[in-house]
Amino acid sequence: MRAFFKSLLEEYVDPDKALMSSTGALIEAVAQRHALGLSPETWTEGEPLKLLFAGYVGTRNTGADVRVEEILRQVRHLLGPEQAELTVMTVEPALSAGYFRGVGQVTLPAVFPKFLFDECPKHHGVVSCEGSMFKSKFANALSTMMAGSLGMANAEGKLSVGYGAEAGEMTDGLQAFVRRQCRDSLVLCRNVPSRGILEELDVRTTGGTDTAWTFEPAPASRGEQILRDAGWDRKTPVMAICPINPFWWPVKPDVARAVRDQLGKKTDPYHYKSVYYHHQSEEAEAKNDAYLSALAGALNAFRKDHDCFPILVGMEQLDRKACEALLPRLDQQVPLLISDTWDMYDLVSVLRRCRFMVSSRFHAMVTSMPGGVVSAGVTMDERIRNLMDARNTPELSLEVDDPQLEGRLLDVMKRLVKDEDEIRANILRVVPRQVQMMGEMGQVFLDEVRRVYPAFPIPDHGKSWEAHLPPLSRDLQTLMEAK
Repeated sequence: MRAFFKSLLEEYVDPDKALMSSTGALIEAVAQRHALGLSPETWTEGEPLKLLFAGYVGTRNTGADVRVEEILRQVRHLLGPEQAELTVMTVEPALSAGYFRGVGQVTLPAVFPKFLFDECPKHHGVVSCEGSMFKSKFANALSTMMAGSLGMANAEGKLSVGYGAEAGEMTDGLQAFVRRQCRDSLVLCRNVPSRGILEELDVRTTGGTDTAWTFEPAPASRGEQILRDAGWDRKTPVMAICPINPFWWPVKPDVARAVRDQLGKKTDPYHYKSVYYHHQSEEAEAKNDAYLSALAGALNAFRKDHDCFPILVGMEQLDRKACEALLPRLDQQVPLLISDTWDMYDLVSVLRRCRFMVSSRFHAMVTSMPGGVVSAGVTMDERIRNLMDARNTPELSLEVDDPQLEGRLLDVMKRLVKDEDEIRANILRVVPRQVQMMGEMGQVFLDEVRRVYPAFPIPDHGKSWEAHLPPLSRDLQTLMEAK
């Protein structure tokens, strides 16, 4: 009987639908207030443009933090540092402390509709920053937050831009929410398939790329020292393995479970935060076990014939569990380098000192590619597939649930060594084009600012895409010059 009523309750009181509904109602309230001329903040000539950046920072997700860092640097460069007042949302200020220098940070609560209603109208526009911007794979709540932020800006006729976004499979409810709230937004997509998905929802799009390409990590000497402290001899090729738990997504709210855990003072290993929980099932656990066993089996077999110094890298603090679960399956102890200990500058410096990489994290691959790291992917969704298509190496992307993963991964790892020079050359040819597209995104962004705020005094950057990039590191400049 309890199961019956629980099922009935979930059918008629869907937490994700309730979140979208409450967010939509508050967006409508903002629109009504704006129609009455009561907006709390409107841009006037002579003042800086106040922009709010909505993303997934403050969780020690290295990719998300790197993306936002580069968006902020580019936008500050485009608008002029004295004419841009930038603020970024953070889930946990302590975890984003020291990041995003010169930018304000505001805490994003787990239950966010009222926060968006209060905070978004204080600014002259919203820029959504998360790469996985419109998809149900991870959490409808995350996409609801970003689409809702854009909707708040649209309700007041303000700047509303999704920057370097990707769209994937969405529930019907999320599709309807995005269609309704983002129809006046401009979304700069990092691949063609994402544009197709959003254009079917009547959202304006244009081409683009990810924004992590221009990130400058700590000096190479820092990454080398971290590896030496972990036992590296400075000669053996470093092989980075970047695992995740691909099967405990999406995260969904479960208020009753949260109340039970709190009353019982229970620590639930699937608890994400607040009232949100990772997906849990026997099938998911079995698939994750098979995935980890395949990674371990391939690496153990590879090391019998190829000398390498493996490291396990956790690009998000959540990945510590995956790394710690993989470790005992390996024939030898290997160091763990996790983002809950190492910041984005150090961790990317380590990645670029590697020679080879097998990653289930998209941004481990992106941030390592400017260093010429030869990489392959084991993917749970379309992001790594799309990246490999851009690299013309789709065969280097494997699926996390492939029943033949261990053997196929071993073959791919052997190919990374056999065709190392060819793969690296191809990677280094791709990077300059991605950087160019980021410069072109800057041009499109300024065109949108001009459309919304024609009187805003945009600095003259000329017509070249190069002038619309943030300052580049010396290594990246050298790579661009050699293209």
